[in-house]
Amino acid sequence: MKKILIILILFSVSTHGLYAQSKTIKGRVIDDNLETLPYVSIMINDTVNVGRTDLNGFFYIEIPGSVKKILFRAVGIELTSVKLADECDEVEVVMMLSGTYDFITLKRVDKLRRKRFKKLPELHKRAFKKGIFKTDKACYTQEFIPDYKKNKSDIKRERS
Repeated sequence: MKKILIILILFSVSTHGLYAQSKTIKGRVIDDNLETLPYVSIMINDTVNVGRTDLNGFFYIEIPGSVKKILFRAVGIELTSVKLADECDEVEVVMMLSGTYDFITLKRVDKLRRKRFKKLPELHKRAFKKGIFKTDKACYTQEFIPDYKKNKSDIKRERS
């Protein structure tokens, strides 16, 4: 009888830990013109769709506690990768509109994109001042995803 009681207690304690391993994230997504973005897909692990934004750009998702990276994807918008901090549960994201660059090398395009990317924290503060966002500073780090990746021969040429 004692063994059964101990097993039941251990089982209930172990399943209690499973419930605590998911994390609720809520937030809002806007573009670099400070306009809301409806129906943005929200993904984890590069392929698992966990939700999308509503008509006003708001979202509410449940993700496993081990997940530290969220991807935001929409048509006409550049893919946005966000690394969450441990205490981050309110994610307010500014996404860049994608553009078409004719007659420019990929290296030059990435340079222009990176220049726009560096302005995103400033846009986040402006969105806060206008009342669009609740916080003036993001609780995550946003990664720049380059289109052009250097190969080994380019790196060797730069060093010489």
